[in-house]
Amino acid sequence: MENKVTKIGVLTSGGDAPGMNAAIRAVVRTGIYNGMEVFGIMRGYSGMIENDIVPMHSRSVANIIQRGGTILKTARCKEFFEHEGRKKAYDNLKKLGINGLVIIGGDGSFRGAHKLSEEFDIPCIGLPGTIDKDIAGTDFTIGFDTAVNTAVEAIDKIRDTADAHDRLFIIEVMGRDAGYIALHSGIATGAENILIPERKTDIEELVNGLLEKSRRKKLVNIIVVAEGDRGGEDVAKIIKERVPTADTRVCVLGHIQRGGAPSCMDRLIASRMGYSAVESLIEGRHNVMIGIVNNKMHYTPLEKAVKAKQKISDDWLKIVKILAS
Repeated sequence: MENKVTKIGVLTSGGDAPGMNAAIRAVVRTGIYNGMEVFGIMRGYSGMIENDIVPMHSRSVANIIQRGGTILKTARCKEFFEHEGRKKAYDNLKKLGINGLVIIGGDGSFRGAHKLSEEFDIPCIGLPGTIDKDIAGTDFTIGFDTAVNTAVEAIDKIRDTADAHDRLFIIEVMGRDAGYIALHSGIATGAENILIPERKTDIEELVNGLLEKSRRKKLVNIIVVAEGDRGGEDVAKIIKERVPTADTRVCVLGHIQRGGAPSCMDRLIASRMGYSAVESLIEGRHNVMIGIVNNKMHYTPLEKAVKAKQKISDDWLKIVKILAS
């Protein structure tokens, strides 16, 4: 491995997340400040394989910090799962002299980076860009704060109509394998129940709680469901059968949670992480994911970042139960 990283590539991979553009901007400008050449790799690993790689300059990232999505685009790439695909990608990087990579994405993206780094001895730095906050080694991931605030805003609006009609609303938020958006948005909006994939849903407990609230004439109920639990429609079907007095509606928030201008917090953590990624490459700290823990930069080896998941503590679940009673 070359000691000095002189040319770096930056890419976004997997699902898009608000704040990715702020991270790209930080990587490009920090790299240029340190005398490096910086290249943008389009559409994640697909662009690496197809040699869709463009030089980036300071002006390339002007006026993007406030934009959602990613100017480098993103895609999922099956070809990169195979050694031949990774070899092709590496050959393209080598031709351009790129000897360091910054990958902004989730655990799937980090798995790819770890493989590439192992096989071809190229230093990689991962930045956690995912709205799900499902990666261990960081208190927050780029995009989570914006996504959860989008969900809170939507749920607040739904509560107004639930109140006007005395309805029970089941609101499905994103989070196939992680319930953080459901948990945070549910607590912040005073949801009566929060269903997350990390905890098996006790349907009897849910139904009994609704029947008891119905007896108390508590007619407005908000249930927030992570898409990876049972799904809003499944839960609604059970409630309609078991609690026929409840006027039940389902609202799936869907991809609205991915888009929009990133929050101040997401812009700040993305900027700090992007800056630290380049600093790490300069200092020779390679093949790590950059996180922020207790407001300090934290470095997790890529192979551990791809295996470990955040855990939801029982305290959170207890808070939900007590505050919704």
